[in-house]
Amino acid sequence: MDISIVIVNYNVKHFLEQCLHSVEKALKNVQGEVFVVDNNSVDGSAQLINEKFPHVTFIQNTENVGFSRANNQAILQANGKYMLLLNPDTVVEEDTFEKVISFMEAHPDVGGLGVKMIDGKGVFLPESKRGLPTPWVAFYKMFGLSKLFPKSRKFGKYHLSYLSMDEVHEIDVLAGAFMLLRKSALDKVGLLDETFFMYGEDIDLSYRIQKGGYKNYYYPETTIIHYKGESTKKGSLNYVKVFYNAMVIFARKHFSGSKANVFALLIHLAIYFRALLSASKRVLQKIYIPVVDAMLIFAGFWLITPSWEQFRFHQPDYYPPEFMQFVVPVYSLFFLFGILFSGGYKKPVSIYKVSRGVLWGLISLLLAYSLVDEQYRFSRALILLGTAWSGIILIAYRLLGHWLKLSDFRLYSQRIRKIAIVGHSKEARRIQQLLEETRIRSQLAGFIAIDGNDKGKNYMGELSQLEEIIRINRIDEIVFCAENISSAEIIKAMLDLSRLDIDYKIAPPESASIIGSNSIHTAGDLYVVNLNAISKRGNKRRKRLLDLVTSILILCLSPVLIWFTSKKGNFITNIFSVISGKKSWIGYIPGVADESKLPSIKEGVLNPGDMFPTLQLDKEKSIQLNRLYAKDYNVLSDVELLLKAWKHLDR
Repeated sequence: MDISIVIVNYNVKHFLEQCLHSVEKALKNVQGEVFVVDNNSVDGSAQLINEKFPHVTFIQNTENVGFSRANNQAILQANGKYMLLLNPDTVVEEDTFEKVISFMEAHPDVGGLGVKMIDGKGVFLPESKRGLPTPWVAFYKMFGLSKLFPKSRKFGKYHLSYLSMDEVHEIDVLAGAFMLLRKSALDKVGLLDETFFMYGEDIDLSYRIQKGGYKNYYYPETTIIHYKGESTKKGSLNYVKVFYNAMVIFARKHFSGSKANVFALLIHLAIYFRALLSASKRVLQKIYIPVVDAMLIFAGFWLITPSWEQFRFHQPDYYPPEFMQFVVPVYSLFFLFGILFSGGYKKPVSIYKVSRGVLWGLISLLLAYSLVDEQYRFSRALILLGTAWSGIILIAYRLLGHWLKLSDFRLYSQRIRKIAIVGHSKEARRIQQLLEETRIRSQLAGFIAIDGNDKGKNYMGELSQLEEIIRINRIDEIVFCAENISSAEIIKAMLDLSRLDIDYKIAPPESASIIGSNSIHTAGDLYVVNLNAISKRGNKRRKRLLDLVTSILILCLSPVLIWFTSKKGNFITNIFSVISGKKSWIGYIPGVADESKLPSIKEGVLNPGDMFPTLQLDKEKSIQLNRLYAKDYNVLSDVELLLKAWKHLDR
C-alpha cells in the first residue's frame, strides 16, 4: 500500500464531499486507502459518507475527541508506506499523490512533506512553509515584526517568507492541512501528541521528526486549494488564546527550564497584547464613523454660524459661546441617533438609511426645539442649514470612501452578479439549475467550453480564453464543473488569474452544493440548494407552533377521528410524538438520498407527496418535491396538506 489518507471531519459536510471527489481522482494511479474520522458531526456527514463514499473506511466518534486523537485512530489502522493527514476543506490535484510519493522515494532522509497551498481566490497561503517557533521567532511573529519585514532572514522566520514560494526548500514545520509523513518515521518518533486538542500538534510532530534524524520539506511542484486558511479565525480572541496556549504546551515540552519560562511569559504577554488590540479594534470599528460624522456636523455649524450671524443680524458673535460649546454638540447627537436608529451604521452602507437618519434627526430636533424654554431656542433656520450640510457631507464622504474601495464604506448594492460556468453542456446546465434554485442574485453570462468540441448554447469561448472572457464580459464569478475539468486545471486557472478580482466556486459531481471562498479571511462560501426558506428561525417557530396547535385540536377531536383510522395505536402515538417534538406532522418524503442535502427538520407523519395521491413518485419527483417544500415553505401549505391527507395521520 503506497499511501493512507486520513481526513478528520467536523461539521463541514459539503467541503468534505468536494475533498473526497478530488482524492478519488488523485488515487487513480496510486495504491491507497482513505480514512474519514468524524468527530460527532451533526450536519449529515455520516449519511453522506455511507451513501456516496461507501468504500471509505469510516470511523464515527460519539464525541469530539480533537484533531490529534482522531488522526491517531486512523493511523493505527492504516497500512500505507506514507500517511497523509489532509484537511476536509482542501482540493488536491490529480497527480498530487504521485508527485509527493516520488519525491519521498527519491529522498529517504525526508520524514515529512508539505505542499504549496492557495486559498479560494488563488492567493498563496504563507502557512505552506514555516520555521520553528523559538521564543524569538514567536516574539517577532506575535508583535508583528515578521509582517513588517517579510524578506528579513531574522524577522521572517515564522513563515520563512524570505524563501521563494516556487522552489523546493527544507523547512521546520509542516502545515496540518496537508502533512505527508513517512510511516517508518512515525514509528520512530511516535504519533500526534493528544495533549494538543487543536492547534500546535503539527508543530510538535514536525519538531519531533527533525529530532528523530529526518528532514521536513516544502514541495511546490503540486498545489492544493485550502479554503480555510490559517487567517480564518485570527480575529477571534478565543483563537488567540487556544493557539498561543498550544505554543506554551510546545515550549514546556521541548525547551529547557528557563527558555521555556521565557517563552511562556512571551506567550502570555502576546495574549494580553492581542486581546487589547482586538478589543481596541472592535471599539474603534464601532465608533470611528459616528465620531467622524459628529466632527463633520460640528464643523458645518462652526462654518455656517458666523455667516448666518452676519447675514441675519449684521453682527458677529451674535450667539453666546455656549451655543457652539453645548447646543451644537446636542444637535449633532440628534442626527447621530437618527442615523443609528435608521440603520445607517450597519454594513454595507446604505445612502438611503443615512439620509433617512438625518431626516429623523431633524424631525426629533424640531420637536425638542418646540418644547424647550425660549432662552434655549436659537434659530430654526440655522438648524435647517445645518441639516442640509449634514445630509450632503455625510453622504459625500461615504461615496468617497466607496470610490476609494475602503471596506467600511462599501455601499449596499442590488447589482446582480454575472456568473460564467466552465464545463460540458450537460453538466453546466445542471449547475445553472442549481444556481437558479438558490437565493443568490445572479445572472448567467454564459458557458465556457473546456475545449473546442463542446460549443453549446450560450457558448462564450474556451477555457484557454478565460482571462479575455472575464475582462470583456465583466464576469464577477466563475463556477467550475469538477465532473468535466480536472482539479489541476482549476488550480492553474486560479493561479493564473489570482491578480483579478474574481470569485471562484467548484461544483462537485452529482452534488447539490457549490463551494468556494472569496478571501483568506473567510471560512468559505457555500451555495446550497433550498438552504434558506424552511431553515429560517421564523419558519421553524411557525412550523412548531402549527404542530402544537393542530396536535391539541386533533387530540380534542380524537374520539371522533379515531374511528376513521385503521391503525388507532399509531394515530394516538403520533399525536404525542408531535406534541413532544420527536416528530412533525409534515416532513420530507423519506428514503430519498437528496434529503441529506436539505435543511434538517423533524421526521414527518405526512409529506409533500401526500398532496398528489395519484402521482407515481419516482426518485427524481420525490427529490423535486422535497426541494420545493424546503425552498418555498409556507405554513398554509402545511394546513392544506393536513386537511387533504388527515386520514393518513395513523402512519
